[in-house]
Amino acid sequence: VPVSRFTLRTGDRDGLRTVLRVEGGELQPTGAEGGPQGTEVRAEDLFFNVPARLKFLKSDGTELGQTLDVVSRLAIARPHVAFKFIHNGQVGLETEGRGDRLEALAGVWGREIARTLVEIDSQIGDMRVTGFVSPPHVTKPTRAFQYAYVNGRAVRSRSLTTAIDLAFRDITPERRHPLLALLIEAPPETVDVNVSPTKSEVRFQKEGAAFDAIRVGLKQALLAHGMMPDALGLAKANDALRQASAVGGWPSAARVEPLQDFRLETQSQDQPHLAVTSFVDDPFSETAAPLPPTADSLQPSHTPFASILDGLRIIGQVMKTFIIAETDHGVVIVDQHVAHERILYEYLCGIRGRAAVERQRLLVPQTLHLDKRSALLLRERLDELEQTGFELEPFGGESYVVRTVPAALRGKDPIRFLKDLADELVDTAVARKLTPTREQIWIMASCKMAVKAGDPLSHPEMEKLLIDLAQTENPYLCPHGRPITATLSTEGMLRLFKRI
Repeated sequence: VPVSRFTLRTGDRDGLRTVLRVEGGELQPTGAEGGPQGTEVRAEDLFFNVPARLKFLKSDGTELGQTLDVVSRLAIARPHVAFKFIHNGQVGLETEGRGDRLEALAGVWGREIARTLVEIDSQIGDMRVTGFVSPPHVTKPTRAFQYAYVNGRAVRSRSLTTAIDLAFRDITPERRHPLLALLIEAPPETVDVNVSPTKSEVRFQKEGAAFDAIRVGLKQALLAHGMMPDALGLAKANDALRQASAVGGWPSAARVEPLQDFRLETQSQDQPHLAVTSFVDDPFSETAAPLPPTADSLQPSHTPFASILDGLRIIGQVMKTFIIAETDHGVVIVDQHVAHERILYEYLCGIRGRAAVERQRLLVPQTLHLDKRSALLLRERLDELEQTGFELEPFGGESYVVRTVPAALRGKDPIRFLKDLADELVDTAVARKLTPTREQIWIMASCKMAVKAGDPLSHPEMEKLLIDLAQTENPYLCPHGRPITATLSTEGMLRLFKRI
């Protein structure tokens, strides 16, 4: 108020409103005017009386993005309040104020994103966690689209961030983050809101309990719903992104961050990125059909992968890379390499129990010879390597005797495999200056042991692969974050060919 021309108009019935004006902190004479019921607050000419502060404002695009972020947080937190954000005559955000949070998210993030969201609803002790989260194939490169609220207040917390990251570890591509609207209700006396002057940071009295409640709530939501991308939905979303990228009207600097909501991450460095403004998306422009009175049409349809395989019948392989199967629900497409990689990874890291890792003893032990650097790094990781199914013994100098190998090697040369793994350990530790973690070693091993693109598989092998995949904790993404499966529903195919 002290640094703007501030006007407040309010009235409890149609016809007469009280008007309060403040210019640069000085109260002007109070007046009255006609107008509708409600309250309007307007702040204009920001910093008009503080030119030194005005000089340090960021670019129009940056300030626009920050303002939009504030309005977005408020719109998600207060779905019963209608919000409309206009910049240079163009609507960037609009919610209906009907009290439906999913509808509010559709107004903030767009209808197509809203259709993919998974609902969160979990009660642990005296803490309730609700909200919506995107599936693993809908991610962002930053946490800018993660909104957390504690007892209705938008907040930040290290515990929140860590719990979210842990819940999504191994199911999202590296350095990608889900879209999230997380609402936590806890007894006020258990939350310290005085950590920062703006009260935007909080500290929980029982950090561990809060951490577990958030992590478990997210995990339950993700595992209770099928999160496999639908082929038609992805195609439609990609078309929308291509069209939206051509939409002008907003200043380029206002493009807070590229939207890649629906493109499956392939980790390709030379793949061009589609840049779209965070609030311009063609299907939801002013010319698109308005939201219906209820958000029923926004409710996503989630079917667990195991259920999708009801009535499984293998059709065959395509390019010796993809398994095509027919089920009671339509057609399922599976990338055989990343599917096998996910199965092996969950065996290795203990999700399925390490006893499930099949081992094969060599009739004639083989000798592995390495250079000094590789041998040193391998020696530091012998325990993790043995958990993948190998049995190695030092054999003097930089050599090891290999007595047992994982059965999953399927006839591959174990010596070549171990040398390749040692090379990756060197690359991680030396070239990238990182210490290989246990999980990274398991990921490396599962990737190298898995069937490859181009490997022919029999019908029984393909069927077993899909059944084993259905029993994994996350049958949708490999440990690197690449998609494993896609579906084409029966109804989707009929619509595609105009049969319904």
